[in-house]
Amino acid sequence: MSLQPQQHMYQKGVKHLCENGLTQVPNKYILPEPERPGILVDDGCINLPIIDFAQLQGAERPRVLASLSKACQEFGFFQLINHGIGDEVTRKMIDVSKGFFELPFEERQRYMSSDLHAPVRYGTSFNQNNDKIFCWRDFLKLTCHPLQDYSSFWPSSPLHLREAMGVYSKKTQNLYERVMEAILESLGVTNETAIFEQGNQLMMVNWYPTCPQPQLTLGLPPHSDYGLLTLLLQDQVEGLQIQHNGKWVTVKPFPNSFVVNIGDQFEVFSNGRYKSVVHRATVNSMKSRLSVASLHSLNANHNVTPSSILIDDLNPRLYRDTSYADFLDFLSSSDFKCKRFLESRKLH
Repeated sequence: MSLQPQQHMYQKGVKHLCENGLTQVPNKYILPEPERPGILVDDGCINLPIIDFAQLQGAERPRVLASLSKACQEFGFFQLINHGIGDEVTRKMIDVSKGFFELPFEERQRYMSSDLHAPVRYGTSFNQNNDKIFCWRDFLKLTCHPLQDYSSFWPSSPLHLREAMGVYSKKTQNLYERVMEAILESLGVTNETAIFEQGNQLMMVNWYPTCPQPQLTLGLPPHSDYGLLTLLLQDQVEGLQIQHNGKWVTVKPFPNSFVVNIGDQFEVFSNGRYKSVVHRATVNSMKSRLSVASLHSLNANHNVTPSSILIDDLNPRLYRDTSYADFLDFLSSSDFKCKRFLESRKLH
């Protein structure tokens, strides 16, 4: 097969490749040996700190806030339980998401776009416009907030997708605002709630098909999330790994929970106190995996700046001002690796 048709085939996504029969990973997806998933991996699973959201609402709040602060400083990740979003809401979200990826390619293809700003975008890899080596992942990205401005652009198939994703979007937006209030309180900056008001919500639905040679590729490369906070819903298939103490460790899925992680914007806002941690997604040969990331950030043209409350003679300012628009420009023009963008914003 000539190079051009091959490249066009890869742009159609991993699921399309798999549907056409695949017994080995194409070269386009094979990582150099030092970047493969078996390097510097801890064999066991990590149990992230557990934050009980229900306990934040009562007499236990001070203790839970202390645990929340510790989790954000040491891990940048935590598991959120008793969060108040019912099982039926999350189950329907998982079901319609899987239903979308099970649609015929011609139906999914209608939402393909190379425009990073498109309100609805079906795509593949991490940044398919620039990736030299592709990731074993397809995705559906939806702009969600404010919901009434965007839901009419969402796919109309499968049946009930718009309804289920609309309910889920509202619930996660509300949960995000309440979790962010607690995080700000744990940081001692309760008067700065403006940081998350009038922000963006993106829904990134990730599909990682089974892979015949999972040791050669990744579902997502090492990266950190640019925004303020991410709420991740996943099925019970392992795949999320975080960088902890110099090694990659697998996050054990916890039923009826969200994995919550600090993003780059919040690390900047906290002047480095709370950490945006590098993570990645692995794949396997036995089961496909689905995850839904609710990504919350400041508006695209809104600068994030370190909180003045957290800066003094002993804690000098560590970061330049930056905006999401800057990041999108960076993503469009760079071969994205780990935390290069955040590193580029450091003053020291």
